[in-house]
Amino acid sequence: MTLFLKTCCLGDCSGVSFIDSTPVRVCKNKRINNHRVFKGIATTGKSTMGWFHGFKLHIIINDKGEILNFTITQASVDDREPLKKERFLNKIYGKLFADKGYIGKSLVEMLFIDGVQLITSIRNNMKNFLMTMTDKILLRKRSVIETVNDELKNIKEYLPNRTFKT
Repeated sequence: MTLFLKTCCLGDCSGVSFIDSTPVRVCKNKRINNHRVFKGIATTGKSTMGWFHGFKLHIIINDKGEILNFTITQASVDDREPLKKERFLNKIYGKLFADKGYIGKSLVEMLFIDGVQLITSIRNNMKNFLMTMTDKILLRKRSVIETVNDELKNIKEYLPNRTFKT
């Protein structure tokens, strides 16, 4: 299924891309010690919502919401690690907007050499720097990838619960 998605279902890069990771939990925290399905594969990591046991799904989308690339890592892997792999960014160019978890000077320099400009907001303890107005606006449009993550994780079948009288 992954091969099919990677070859047939990915969109095209338009020069404006968004990246984010989302946790994929395999069990509740109180069941970590008894969990056996992904034993030895799934790890424990921390997200903005707290600790979880499972994996991380890293997604890059374009400005239309089409998935450009994705990868799955263990939960303990840093968000910046997939960006260091060249095959993850082979069709990405232009500006890549990310959250504060992707801040790193060496990563920005490495991506800039490959033709990708990584744009993130700043942390509270960082010095302010000038940013173009279009970059500020596009950084606020990062909610697009949060919506895509939410749709992918919370797919529900909508079955009608009503019975119609004829």
